Order: sequence, then structure tokens, then C-alpha cells
Amino acid sequence: MNARAALFDLYGDHLRARGGRASVAALVRLMAPLGVAAPAVRTAISRMVRQGWLAPVRLPPGPGYAVTPKCVRRLDETALRIYRAGTITWSGQWHLVVVEPVRDRPRRARLRADLAFFGYAPLSETTWIGPRPSAELATLFAAERVRADLFLAALDGDPRELVARAWDLAGMARAYEDWLAQAVELVGGLSDDAPADQVFATRSRLVHGWRNFLFRDPGLPAELLPSEWPGEKARAYFEREAARLLPPAAAFVDRNLAEM
Repeated sequence: MNARAALFDLYGDHLRARGGRASVAALVRLMAPLGVAAPAVRTAISRMVRQGWLAPVRLPPGPGYAVTPKCVRRLDETALRIYRAGTITWSGQWHLVVVEPVRDRPRRARLRADLAFFGYAPLSETTWIGPRPSAELATLFAAERVRADLFLAALDGDPRELVARAWDLAGMARAYEDWLAQAVELVGGLSDDAPADQVFATRSRLVHGWRNFLFRDPGLPAELLPSEWPGEKARAYFEREAARLLPPAAAFVDRNLAEM
């Protein structure tokens, strides 16, 4: 887990619900169980400030950093997809995004990565589809200064054929199976009397591994997926273990935030 990704996970999984701010000293202490050293934490913070995710604040313990409105939107949308409540429903329509050609390679790469993160798949270089609109599209296109036309469209054909063409379902299924095997090994290595910092680190790695599926899995409804989809078994395990490990992990976070 690199420092920037670990900080995103920390803010999204714990700090967002606690006011979205923490002192630098607390952030360094909370990253230590993940093997992230203080210089790497400070470097990651500086990068996130430059990118508009964090802003400096003065807190009673000393200098700190708080989430920006841009970061709040990202964390909240991410949380909705990580801790999904209930069954995914689908209107039968696709959200179609037609983006103007982008010649600048870094901007094009950022655009593609963000669209994939929001649940869209490319049909061509400039045309993307998703099972539902993302609330973050307007912010993305404004930040990248890109024009896009948006449509809600019904497919004249078999939507399962379209899904199989747009997303690598076989690769996604294998990734879920691999993740589940690794997650069982990770959590199984935690003893019943493990100290809170180990519980926090294990749960953080569990959440981080699961969060990576947001770049691959758009959250398709069951009727568009193969039968016995391994993603559901993996999700059930994640939700059960993340909830079980949360109390000691949250207590560890609270103690470190309170420490002066």
C-alpha cells in the first residue's frame, strides 16, 4: 500500500466520519502500522494538497489537514460503492458519455482512469457506457476542461452481450476469487488477542484490497452477470469481516487522534 492510497483509505474509512481532519502527528502515527514512514506520509500529504484533495488547517495538537469539498464528494461516492446497501437495481437504460477527443496524453490518461473508477467502460476512444450516471462527472469534466455529451439510452439488443464486450467479466471473476483467497489468509493470520494496531492494519489492508475493485467492477446488476458470480461471495466475506474488525480498529484511530 503506498502512502497516498493509504491516506485516502484512512480519510474515507475513518476520518470522514470524524470531521474529516487530523493533525500531521496523528496521521504519521496511524500510518505507522501499515509500514508507511513519516517522510512518505508528509510527501503524500503535499501531493494531495497540490491535487486539491486536502487543505491545511490548524488543530489543537498542531498543524493538520482536512478534506476539501472535492475530496468529500469522492470519499462519499466511494463509500457508497464499497459498503453497498441492498441489491443493485438497474433501470434498463445505459448512461452514455461521448467525450471530445483529448490529444494531451496525461489528461487523456487521467480521464480514462477516472471514468473507469466511476463505473464506465469504453466502447471506443471517445464513447463510454455505465449502468447508471455518476454524480462526479461534471466535476471531472470541468477539472480537465473537457466537453462531453451525456445520454440515457436503451440498447436495441442483448445487454449481456454488450456487458461481455465492454467489461472483462472473466478477468474480473478471477480477480474476485484471488482476492477472497488472499483475504481469508490475511484475516486468518490475526490472532484473537491481537493488539489494536494489528487489527487496524489488517482491516486497512482488507479495505484497500476491496477498494481496488472500484476500478474494475462498475456494480452491474445480477441479471447482467453470469450465474454464481464470485463477486457476491467475496462481497459477503468483506462485509462480514470489515464489520467484525471495525470496533477495535476505530478505537485505535480514536486514541491516536486524541493523543497530543
